[in-house]
Amino acid sequence: MFRSLVALALALPALASAALPAAAQDRAAPVSAQRMSDVTRELASDPYFGRAPGGPGEQKTIDFIIAQFKAIGVQPAGDNGGWTEAVPLVRYQTVPGGSYSLTAGGRTKALHDGPDLRIETQRPVAHVAIRAAPLVFVGYGVSAPERGWDDFKGVDLNGKIAVVLINDPDFEATPGEPVAGKFGGKAATYYARWTYKYEEAARRGALGMLIIHETAPAAYGWNTVVAGAGESYDVVRKDPAKDKLLLQGWIQRGLAVDLFRQAGLDFEAEKARARRADFHPVALKGASFSADYANRFTRLVSHNVLAKLPGAAHPDETILYAAHWDAYGQGPADASGQTLRRGALDDAVGVAGVLEAARAFKAGPPPDRTVLFAAWTAEERGLLGSEYYASRAGPTLAKMAGNYTFDVLQTAGPSHDLVLVGAGQNQLEAGLAEVAARHGRTITPDPRPDRALFYRADHFSVAKRGVPTLLFMGLGGGPDLVDGGRPAGERWVEAYTAKCYHQTCDSWDASQNYQAAADDVTLAIEAGRELANSRVWPGWNPGSEFKPIRARTDALRR
Repeated sequence: MFRSLVALALALPALASAALPAAAQDRAAPVSAQRMSDVTRELASDPYFGRAPGGPGEQKTIDFIIAQFKAIGVQPAGDNGGWTEAVPLVRYQTVPGGSYSLTAGGRTKALHDGPDLRIETQRPVAHVAIRAAPLVFVGYGVSAPERGWDDFKGVDLNGKIAVVLINDPDFEATPGEPVAGKFGGKAATYYARWTYKYEEAARRGALGMLIIHETAPAAYGWNTVVAGAGESYDVVRKDPAKDKLLLQGWIQRGLAVDLFRQAGLDFEAEKARARRADFHPVALKGASFSADYANRFTRLVSHNVLAKLPGAAHPDETILYAAHWDAYGQGPADASGQTLRRGALDDAVGVAGVLEAARAFKAGPPPDRTVLFAAWTAEERGLLGSEYYASRAGPTLAKMAGNYTFDVLQTAGPSHDLVLVGAGQNQLEAGLAEVAARHGRTITPDPRPDRALFYRADHFSVAKRGVPTLLFMGLGGGPDLVDGGRPAGERWVEAYTAKCYHQTCDSWDASQNYQAAADDVTLAIEAGRELANSRVWPGWNPGSEFKPIRARTDALRR
């Protein structure tokens, strides 16, 4: 593994052991498609109640995963030598019936949560009252020093609502514009994500933020924005007022166009200006936003499940295999009366993959580096279990050589390739490609990087802290199936996404082909095994927003 890195002269240390001897590989347990199917079937069954964090199925879920780790023979890696890490959460609910309005051009327009906007508060306050807060347009809300970009230019946002565009400054750039290619073009960077924009606005002291929704740059329609509206989750924070805006949300594009017009501005012209590095924030003259609503919050404790296989030579250096155990629990009945959203492929099958990785590593000789295995909670609520873990891991992440995350492994059948979400980001890919080639397979980059899937799974919690990651996700694009080719793979992705993603029909079925998932997990195990028995520290590729973050801890890996 990583011979291609050396060939590319990426200045990585030479491998101490490029691969396990054949005899050692023979002792490593092969990945079992049947076991993966069995685990998925169990976790997606009715007694687990859809595996909602803090819900009636959590304890049963945790007990099952722990029992599997114990049977495999790995060690606990949770709190106080146990198997779990307690994750304190807060569930927030915007109570229906609140009042919202925009004032501009001397007129006040009443707005409605749902048709016009989506609003939420992630601070433990019972009531939010905002009276005529000034509105400031801050372009794309991006501060990226490594790209020579700052939309804020020192603007004072105290007591004000920032109005912002979704996606990156170069998403709609035309050839020849200076911004073209400065970010990811049609491929989204982290700066494109609404989560980043909220975080940056909070760092800048804003009272709140309203994101202007447009379907193409958001990569989803308004129906997705308002799905689950009124409810959100966060980890318990020491100082929520420092980390979170008092108000955050989205408004429809038509409202923004009218708002800008009433303030004497042309919306499309301002969008074009926001694609320039010399853009300065624009106060929307005579415009303000008001809101008055109740905010309900409830504290609960959920749990990550953590295990490890200590390294024989470098136990302080780690490799992480992870997936999330949670799903969406119970919801409104579908047409057939089903209420459980069981999350079979999202992500019981990922947990099955982590268990197979633990089994394979345990069956072989002890790795040089420690291998960690995690089943996260609250991924569907905002990557919260993995975020809590990563926020507490601190400097130890500097010595995490890589992360392999499984989320929605495809079950359409064996494929000639693996469609890699986030392709081009880091040097782990070279090792994966070499392993895939040994299996007669190839790596295909995600054909729809504009959907920003790389920023929407648990691996991102460690990635944004500099850890190189690979995301194994079957939603990136249709795989080139052995039976039916890429058209058949596309049909599988489209059908699952349209009908079953986060819905009641995401359940185990005998027609699913778990050999496909087992094949992908096999690649991750073999790539990770070689990394665990090496002295290689993969890095981020030039142009990645995570490269400078990793560079801050370079001295700890020498």
